[in-house]
Amino acid sequence: MKEILEILERNSSLSVENMALMLNKSVDEVREQISKLEEDGVIVGYKALINWDKTDRETVTALIEVKVTPQRGQGFDKVAERIYRYPQVKACYLMSGGFDLTVMIEGGSMKEVALFVAEKLATLDNVLSTSTHFVLKKYKDKGIVFEGKSEDDREAVIL
Repeated sequence: MKEILEILERNSSLSVENMALMLNKSVDEVREQISKLEEDGVIVGYKALINWDKTDRETVTALIEVKVTPQRGQGFDKVAERIYRYPQVKACYLMSGGFDLTVMIEGGSMKEVALFVAEKLATLDNVLSTSTHFVLKKYKDKGIVFEGKSEDDREAVIL
């Protein structure tokens, strides 16, 4: 099953028939294993990774560091749930280190993201502080390089 997960993680659009060939298994066996993984909640979804910079869609992505006060008996889970339920939130992670949660959001502009942070995120009970970082360019995401390696065209300087 680990091999199926690794293949799907690299390219979830492969057909069951192609995966069966790659794994030297029957189509039915691969289909059954995928169904079991979905039922068990190991596979939770399939998504395409889009390079929005190659389209005319204007999207701003921000990483927000959030410090929170955990809730008695529920830790960080309840606070995280309130945050990740917003449609702007694309990812939410519990972190170790200097802050508690990392929240990835998308918006149509920097102003839209800033308003979300100021009006929705920072005003939540248990949120102590936020620090917003805007993504300027994506080079690699989920193991996929967005643009091919360019040649180094800098001139050598000899001193």
